[in-house]
Amino acid sequence: MSTVTATAESAPVRVRPRRRRLGVVGVVGLALLILLVGSAIFAPWIAPYNPEESSGNPFAAPSRLHPLGTNDIGQDILSELIYGTRISLAIGFLAAIVAISIGTLIGTVAGYFGGWVDAVLMRAVDVVLVIPFLPLMILIAAYVGPSFWNIILVIGLLVWARPARVLRSQVLSLKSLDYIDAARALGAPASRILRLHVLPGVLSLSLAQFILAASNAILIEASLSFLGLGDPTAKSWGSILYYAQVRSAFLTGAWLWWVLPPGLLITLAVLGFAFTGFALEEVLNPRLRGMS
Repeated sequence: MSTVTATAESAPVRVRPRRRRLGVVGVVGLALLILLVGSAIFAPWIAPYNPEESSGNPFAAPSRLHPLGTNDIGQDILSELIYGTRISLAIGFLAAIVAISIGTLIGTVAGYFGGWVDAVLMRAVDVVLVIPFLPLMILIAAYVGPSFWNIILVIGLLVWARPARVLRSQVLSLKSLDYIDAARALGAPASRILRLHVLPGVLSLSLAQFILAASNAILIEASLSFLGLGDPTAKSWGSILYYAQVRSAFLTGAWLWWVLPPGLLITLAVLGFAFTGFALEEVLNPRLRGMS
């Protein structure tokens, strides 16, 4: 009996690793994203009017029929904002896909192969990060022309550098693991190791970088559209601000319902993506995990 008791007392106790959670900031960010995505999906049922049709008097103040008033041609601003959520989020997500695809490719190749490949690719990353961002973005957007897909391509091609640097650091820590060394010793080609071992290890961190890239893309698109470089046929939150500017909303009381709401929506969207992205990055990035 005593032997059994001694064995039970000396047996090691397995401690389950504590699961890291998003925290309050991450939950708030995720809630904002769910609210915005839900508004975009159910826009036809939520919007009180067709945003392309005149439904009231021009420059009408907020009322029971038009909670956020109307613009200079009588279109309901609340309906414009709800439908504009679709355009702004679509540009944010699609531009982030382009940026993360490029960043994952560059960061993975640079981190795994090292040497002159790493040096060349990282110098390219440094050049993109050093160039004044907004002036270059304005020049390229003005050159390629205002188009929905052009804006996505331009933003994606200039936002990939930070994800590439972060993912390269992750690959540097992954490629020294025992199972990757074993696969390399067995003669597995680099393409197979990257596909089966390295990429799965960086996908979770790529998700956090994707969300942060989408946040930057939404803010950049709003800036370009406000300057008149957005797609005139797809009215986003930035386009609404542009039309408010050129049609004298800032000089009248209309700025309260025509300028302030889209500005607040842009802020909430950027904060939602940023909070969620930073929380995920803290959970998934081993370097940040060790610091907290």
